[in-house]
Amino acid sequence: MSEITNTIPLAKPEIGPREEELALEVLRSGRLSLGPMAERFEDDFAAWLGSTDAVAVSSGTTALHLGVRALGWGPGDEVLTSPFSFVASANCLLYEGARPVFCDVDSVTLNIDPEAAEAAVGKRTAGILPIHIFGYPAAMPELEALAGRSGLGILEDACEALGAVDSEGRRVGARGNLATFAFYANKQMTTGEGGMIVPPGADVAARLRAERNQGRAADMDWLDHGGLGFNYRLSDIAAALGVAQLERLTTMLEDRRRVASLYAEALADVAGVETPIAGRGEERRSWFVYVVRLDEGIDRDDVIAQLGERGVASKAYLPCIHLFPHLRELGWSEGQFPVAEAAAAHSLALPFFPAMSEGQVSRVCRELAGALGQPTRAG
Repeated sequence: MSEITNTIPLAKPEIGPREEELALEVLRSGRLSLGPMAERFEDDFAAWLGSTDAVAVSSGTTALHLGVRALGWGPGDEVLTSPFSFVASANCLLYEGARPVFCDVDSVTLNIDPEAAEAAVGKRTAGILPIHIFGYPAAMPELEALAGRSGLGILEDACEALGAVDSEGRRVGARGNLATFAFYANKQMTTGEGGMIVPPGADVAARLRAERNQGRAADMDWLDHGGLGFNYRLSDIAAALGVAQLERLTTMLEDRRRVASLYAEALADVAGVETPIAGRGEERRSWFVYVVRLDEGIDRDDVIAQLGERGVASKAYLPCIHLFPHLRELGWSEGQFPVAEAAAAHSLALPFFPAMSEGQVSRVCRELAGALGQPTRAG
């Protein structure tokens, strides 16, 4: 097979014999849902993160939705958040009738700018929903101080940031706020589809477990329901994948750091390409995707097309969500968040997964240089 036809994918999950072993164990047990494997996954996840509890759900989006409900955000409430994100971080507010109020982002981290958030606080502001974008920790101490001064709730979207470390040296999601994680196939670990929400206490955990299961509390009979709920459960088969992934999560995170380091070195001499920072002070990124920013004047869409012809998958990553039609209807438009919009216009995701070889990284960077009209090195 030629190099050109052997396309390097954008992402590739790491699934091995241990995942197969535990999935088969669940299949043979006959307990495919609401069984012991899901509880085991929750316990193992909480232990890895350093939290007292964790509640498994069907996706990061459902985790966010339950978090919004747990904080009581609803009609008439406004929640400060970032426009540079996956759309679920705004949709979860709309589900409950709350209004996302977007704030511009820091030009380096691409996370919500605490000063912009403070300037956006109004009479109806009920909370802050920071996103740890691309695995880089948001400025949580500053945002928590703002929340404390203004009496606001916090829901952390850590769906891209499992394993990240914040400016105080703490793992993202373990600060005592409601925090959400996601396990889609391109994440740091995967259950195929799936998510986790970290509760601040036992009462909230009990509510989350009831609401994910049609409003049925742990002490209720099968067809009893204590209130409104949803079918947001995670199956035991998916949980089995999670248990196996957690067993080697530290190694997979290190592999991602290795690949990111290879990229940083290989792209150092490619003009017009800005690489993402790995950390700053105590902050450490958990590498979810590898997103570079192209200089203004470079036609990103043309670069994507050329890379595709050269056998390298790439993607514009991410669009600003305030410009989606259903959010424009709330009054958002171009030009309101110049830093976020510039990042969205120039960001480019390159292939990134733990098993990437040095040769694959070199090939991606060589083809990117070529797509930019620059001389390429052999190898």
